[in-house]
Amino acid sequence: MELESQPATPAKAEISFDDFSKMDIRIGKILKAERVEKSKKLLKLQVDTGLDSRTVMSGIAEHFTPEEVVGRQVTILVNLAPRKIMGVESQGMILMAEDKNGDLKLLAPDKEVSPGSAVS
Repeated sequence: MELESQPATPAKAEISFDDFSKMDIRIGKILKAERVEKSKKLLKLQVDTGLDSRTVMSGIAEHFTPEEVVGRQVTILVNLAPRKIMGVESQGMILMAEDKNGDLKLLAPDKEVSPGSAVS
């Protein structure tokens, strides 16, 4: 298979279990999505995290249309410090898999789970 023959990117520096346990990774559901004006890469997402509904700016617009992601479950880092992107406060990060060609894939459970379900 072609994917198997491509070498993976090198591993990042080792972290401790305590470092990993600080990350709050959950399953969320995308409620709304829209393109960001003056940006080719950004989608503004409204995500149900099970804790709340929050805005997450995600650089996935070259890979997905807003219509393709609404209703989809995603893996989200919920305790990332908020950051302003294009004047909008982003409150988390959608985790993605990127293949050797730079194509992004959503990370989601194989069966639907409740928003807010913890990833461990």
